[in-house]
Amino acid sequence: MRKRAGVIGAGVALAAALVGGGVAVAGGGEAGEQGSHDYTKAQADDASAAALKATGGGEVNSVERDSEDGATWEVEVTKTDGTTVDVRLDEGYAVVVIEGDTEDAGEDAGD
Repeated sequence: MRKRAGVIGAGVALAAALVGGGVAVAGGGEAGEQGSHDYTKAQADDASAAALKATGGGEVNSVERDSEDGATWEVEVTKTDGTTVDVRLDEGYAVVVIEGDTEDAGEDAGD
């Protein structure tokens, strides 16, 4: 009986450590800070769908929480013409602004 209780206790401790570790990673920052990757899959899917609708299609490269230009979401999209843009969305997934991706612009500057 003691062996079984020990195994169960170890399993509970392992599960608690995994859950606690997952929360820390998902938070992505200091306590009280909202991490740029702190969201659910459903939220990311909604943001992606809104961004693709706004750009007329393409491929989503990344989704992040954002605070620039009054936005809640930043979705990087490579449009069907090959250009990459950042689509910033509010908390209701409405477009705030669509900007050329500045990281892409920096890569071409030296060519």
